[in-house]
Amino acid sequence: MNELEELVSDWLTLPDVAEQLDISISKVHSLLEERALLALRLGERKIRSVPAAFINDGAILDSLKGTISVLTDAGFTDEEMIRWLFTADETLPGRPVDALLEGRKTEIRRRAQALAW
Repeated sequence: MNELEELVSDWLTLPDVAEQLDISISKVHSLLEERALLALRLGERKIRSVPAAFINDGAILDSLKGTISVLTDAGFTDEEMIRWLFTADETLPGRPVDALLEGRKTEIRRRAQALAW
């Protein structure tokens, strides 16, 4: 997991996510259950954390939930999804998460769908 922790440079704990979104911690848990967000257990204490890039201007990245759905359909685990989203791709160029932040969700979802085949 260390490699993944380094790949994603900035993580938020669930209480930090709640604070950034101005919602309760129970709502953060609901968002995770609904697959609107992804979290992994990190560090020695295995604290559930969310990549900070998933929160943009006090809201969840709007294209994230649909992208998670496509990657789930492709058979990805949460760890694999985060790795894919944060790994640079020369053909984009950049990382898929950066393309989502730029509003290029169609291209990213098309690429994610292609991974299932």
